[in-house]
Amino acid sequence: MENRADSFLRLVRRSQRGKLKIYLGYCAGVGKTYQMLLEGQRFKEDGIGVVVGLVETHGREETECLLQGLEVVPRRQIVYRGIEIHEMDLDAIIARKPAVVLVDELAHTNVPGSRNAKRYQDVEEILAAGIHVISTLNVQHLESLYDTVEQVTGVKVRERIPDRVATEADQIVNIDITTEDLRRRLEEGKVYTTERIETALTHFFKQSNLEQLRELTLRELAAQIDSRHRAPRGDDVPSSPDQVMVCLSSRSPNSEALLRYASRLAGRLNRNWYAVYVQTASESPTKIDSETQRVLSNALTLAQQLGATVFTYKGDDVVRTLFQFAKEYRVGHIVVGRSGRKLPVWQRLTGKATLIQRLVEEAKGITVIVLDTREVGTGAVARVEGTALDTDKTNRPPAESKSARSFPARVAVLIWHEPMEKEAAMRQLLSACCRDNKKVSEQPAWQALVQREQQGSTFLGEDVALPHARLAGLDEAVVGIGVAKQGVSEPSTGKSVRVVFLLLSPMAPPEVHVKLLSRISKLAQLTMLRQELVTARNAEDAAHLLEEHMAAIEYQQAVPAERNPR
Repeated sequence: MENRADSFLRLVRRSQRGKLKIYLGYCAGVGKTYQMLLEGQRFKEDGIGVVVGLVETHGREETECLLQGLEVVPRRQIVYRGIEIHEMDLDAIIARKPAVVLVDELAHTNVPGSRNAKRYQDVEEILAAGIHVISTLNVQHLESLYDTVEQVTGVKVRERIPDRVATEADQIVNIDITTEDLRRRLEEGKVYTTERIETALTHFFKQSNLEQLRELTLRELAAQIDSRHRAPRGDDVPSSPDQVMVCLSSRSPNSEALLRYASRLAGRLNRNWYAVYVQTASESPTKIDSETQRVLSNALTLAQQLGATVFTYKGDDVVRTLFQFAKEYRVGHIVVGRSGRKLPVWQRLTGKATLIQRLVEEAKGITVIVLDTREVGTGAVARVEGTALDTDKTNRPPAESKSARSFPARVAVLIWHEPMEKEAAMRQLLSACCRDNKKVSEQPAWQALVQREQQGSTFLGEDVALPHARLAGLDEAVVGIGVAKQGVSEPSTGKSVRVVFLLLSPMAPPEVHVKLLSRISKLAQLTMLRQELVTARNAEDAAHLLEEHMAAIEYQQAVPAERNPR
């Protein structure tokens, strides 16, 4: 009884996750940090416990004045390559446990050797500890806007964050001033030091750049507001096929542009999206060079960071494989890149069609969007409609969907202390699921899992694998989770993961399978959950952790965002 009470207490604490407020701007110098500090001062006057986790004043006097009277958590000193660098002290902030913490420059990259690679990951840990965070962000740091910003400004933005960080924020406030006023502030030395002013005015701070960035910010904020008004409760999958799929290839000249476009399309449609790579015999790891493998691996990693669920399949008929996936996962929009390659004349004369031609001609009830990726950043998009559907559905109300249980009531959990190979781990996890669910027949389930693995590996990256299958005769979904302290290896690919989710779903309705895949993918993206699972002492502790994080996600979906993180 005492253990159950402790578990419920931890669940409640996780549900009381901190709120995130972001001051968004179109460029440095618009006043994001200034407004954040003003709010900090108001909190202090109201008697609310507020501290400064990290603020970059950049020598601006008016900003430095607003720091006076606020408690500042001392920074942590790290020596990197002989240079002393000061970073935000995450542990000190969590130990101090204020009501609100101010954290500047959300997209900042931490010095190598830090617990987290990016500051937004530090902020996620602070939020998980129940502390409210107010932060700042420039629009050009959103991952999905990378190509657009490069096109507009000619600058490659190196520090970027996943769009989900902004999407999941409880409040976003746009800090806007006219471009003329911003340039005047720059000329007066209120943005950069004197020696940097002339260079800034003639390069990034050109009038045309600022105007386009400002417009981009206003459009992004409008899209965020529209999405929040239209967002259905939870992550229900609509009964109509409206999910988004982007097709990846090892030969694509710019997979990143495809992924960013698909991410924004899925955001506008408020739908799940998938990145699918079909590996043909000519693209096996033994037949493509290491550079091509690296580019493909980077694309799959970026897809996960942008919020896609990644799938790899094996098959020589790419189009047929893609349509099979589209049917199973209720895809309504397929995004594919035009590489510029043409079939030889003799093949065209015999009537052979390109992959894109086949996609368009054979699509039934699916919109095919062809993105010209041959010229990076041109923004030239050729849309080829496979149906009469209009891709701009931002004003369409969300479709009704059949309800599916948010997560199975029972989850089989295994902890492995020794190194495991993929097949042995899957077999043990399936056996545990069958012991807990007598209606699951182990041999047919194993055959279904093996058949899915033969189509393509379900090692998703981010230290997670998700073997899954749909089974005839199954009444409800079955989930198992295995945690390998020393890793689960996949000999054929050389990959290794430490957390394995196993999912078995009924054949019908298909929404159940898609919804659970989406929920598990969201769980798998939680860095803190993965870290805590690997350090769990036993299976019971791991089960409690999973329950707590799932409850926290459902709590956040059920409770509307507050207008102010007080």
